[in-house]
Parts: sequence; structure tokens; C-alpha cells
Amino acid sequence: MNIPNVLTLLRFILIPIFVYSYFYITDGNIFAAIIFIVSGITDVLDGYIARHYNQITKMGILMDPLADKLMIITVLVSLWLKGIIPFFIILIVLIKEFSMIIGAFILYRKKDIAIPANKYGKATTLLFYIAIIFSIFGWPYGLTLMIVALLLALIAFAIYSIEFKFYNRQ
Repeated sequence: MNIPNVLTLLRFILIPIFVYSYFYITDGNIFAAIIFIVSGITDVLDGYIARHYNQITKMGILMDPLADKLMIITVLVSLWLKGIIPFFIILIVLIKEFSMIIGAFILYRKKDIAIPANKYGKATTLLFYIAIIFSIFGWPYGLTLMIVALLLALIAFAIYSIEFKFYNRQ
């Protein structure tokens, strides 16, 4: 297992740590935000290392976005449980993410292809991270940023859908 894949595995481990800190630790917002930011930093770092040192693996291409999706969904559910965001945000993200996971699985099984993240997907993830930090701390415009991130996610989903159809027809 290479360093980028270890960093991806670390992000999976950070998910329950985020939940525990957010709900059960006094001043958990600060610790949860730190865990969430560390998750984002390791995401950027594993991508950089994988590309820069030619350590890109199919496992990494599949597991890296899964770790991101699970972290973001977990955090969104946590924010909803605390009454910070409305449920429709989670519902739309869940439908989009599960559709993408199923599509990725189908392409990988049928064609041995994994579609890497594009710039819209990366921008969406960054904007969700910013919106989530604003929301965790109750800063102004957290919900507005969340909705903008959601709209960008839908654009990224449309682009991925087009790519899926292209690769699936080959």
C-alpha cells in the first residue's frame, strides 16, 4: 500500500472521530472542525503525492472520492441532526453521491475504467468544506455557501453523467 492510499485510509478513520468529537466532546465544534480540516488536507496531500510521484492506483481512484463522499455526508447529517441545515441538502447529496458510486462501480466492473475527479468535482468539494466550516461555527452565510456548493455539485454530476455515458458506450 502506497502513501496516498494510506492517507485515504486515514480519512476513513477520521469519520467516526469527527462524529464523536462533534457530539460528545465539550467544545467539540473546534475539535470536529480540526478533524474535518485535517481530512481535507490529507485529501489534497494524497492527490499531490499520487500525481507527483506517479503513485496513482485504481484503488486510490475509487477509494479517494469515496472517503470524501462519506466524510461530507457524515458531516452534513451531523449538521442536520443539530438543526443547522435542512434535510433537502442531504437528500440531494445522497442521491447524487450514490448515483455516482453505482456508476463508478458499473464502469469499473464492465470496462475496468475509473473516471478521475474533474475540476468541478474538486471545486464542489472545496466549497462544501468551506460551507461546512462556516456551518459548524455558526458563521454567517454558512447555509448560502452550502446551497451554492449543492448547485455546483449538480453541475459536476451532470458532467460526470455525460462522461459515464461516453465511457459506457465504448
